Order: sequence, then C-alpha cells, then structure tokens
Amino acid sequence: MQAESIGGKILSLMEENPGITVKEIAEKLSISADQVESTLESMSDTRQKVLIVDDEMDALMALKVALEAEGYNVAEAKDGHEALDKVHSEIPDVILLDLMIPGIDGFEVCRQLKSDDVYRHIPVIMLTARGEIDDKVEGIELGADDYVTKPFNLKELKARVKMVLRRQEA
Repeated sequence: MQAESIGGKILSLMEENPGITVKEIAEKLSISADQVESTLESMSDTRQKVLIVDDEMDALMALKVALEAEGYNVAEAKDGHEALDKVHSEIPDVILLDLMIPGIDGFEVCRQLKSDDVYRHIPVIMLTARGEIDDKVEGIELGADDYVTKPFNLKELKARVKMVLRRQEA
C-alpha cells in the first residue's frame, strides 16, 4: 500500500468514525499499529522533510543535527532497502543519498525512485566520497538533482538543500 493512500485511508476511517482507535485502523487496513502511528505523526508535521541515507553513523548524525537546527524534519536510513521503505512511508521533500551503502547502492536507489511516477519529483542530492567524473555523470544521468563529494562543507550543503527545495516550489 502506497504511503499516500495509507494516509488517505486513515483519514477517511477517522472521518467516518471519530472515536476509532489506532488498533482498529490497523486491523481494517491490515497494517501494523506502528505504521498507523508513524503515518499520523508524519502527516501532522508540516516542516520540510529531509531523508538522509548514509551507513556512516558519524556523518549521518552530524548532518541530522545540522539540518534539524535549520528547522527540517529529518528521517534517516542506513542502507538502500531502508531508504526505499522510508521514501514510501515518510515521503520526504528531499533525499541526501550516499552512493556506497549496503544492500542496494545509491545509484540503484536513485534509478528506482526516478523511474517511479509517484516519487520521481523528489529531489535527490548524491553525497559520496566518489568524486570521479564518471560517477558524477552517472548520478546526474540517473536523475540526481545535485552531486556533492565528501568531505563536504556543511554550510554549502545546507545551501544546496535550500536550493533544490526552492526549485521544487517554483
């Protein structure tokens, strides 16, 4: 079930039956109560959401703290499979995607998102230690909106996030 349709179905059930419990919603939709709660929580947060996909905890946490300080709602994933799951459940406004992650690599995550009509609009900024021109070209050809090599300047990265989000709103 797509995240957008889950949210819509949850809202419909709540409108039809204002006293319905999370457990009852979960049973009616055949999903977990945790999924109902996380969907409701993400729907009530109006901040722009950034999904950071990186298996290096130091880099992920530093970036998360910096972006939360800028007022973003930050979700995180540590591998390609979790990244795709989070995109479906969280529907981020922008994705910061490391290329060298376990499971499905960043190139394949980008390829899958950009080939899906539901998610292709989400900007992807690739973050990677791979600074070769061929890697950059491949990332951009797959539909990445920007490509930043590690180590990166945090101030510059925050400006790039703002830039792709502004472009989305235009």
